[in-house]
Amino acid sequence: MQTRRRLLLIALLAPALPVRAGTPPPELSAALPAARLQGEGRLRFFGLHVYDIRLWTAAAFSPERWAEAPIALEIEYARTLYGKAIAERSIDEMKRQGEMTADRSDRWLAEMTRLFPDVKEGDRITGVQQPGAGVSFFINGRARGEVRDADFARRFFGIWLAPQTSEPGLRERLFGRAP
Repeated sequence: MQTRRRLLLIALLAPALPVRAGTPPPELSAALPAARLQGEGRLRFFGLHVYDIRLWTAAAFSPERWAEAPIALEIEYARTLYGKAIAERSIDEMKRQGEMTADRSDRWLAEMTRLFPDVKEGDRITGVQQPGAGVSFFINGRARGEVRDADFARRFFGIWLAPQTSEPGLRERLFGRAP
């Protein structure tokens, strides 16, 4: 009986355990089965460690064609952040890529506010881009929901991967190039 309880406890806690760098997170096994680590980096804001981020790709990935590729971004948070604040910052960053109507901005903000929980140190949000279709989100390895909008997916992943990113050095590290 003791062994059974331990196994149940491990099964319940496993999705919250940190993922070792270089090993694809388990949530990618179906969506991106041959995932490989393309690059990774750390976001700091005024010197504070905010999160670590990893770009997972298929073997034939081309950085110039990232918006057309099945990819995943895994963000592991280093501090507590509110989901609403994550969503609001994401919209601001998405707007850097070009004009956005108020209606679209409001709709996407509502979607992200619904999908992004408050996070604490060690929590992970993984977004999986489905080219031409949208993006699926996972929280600590568990499916959270999706946005079935290819333009949303392109702009969301563009926060880090588009030339207009506010973090060009991080973009270069994600692509596996020296900043």
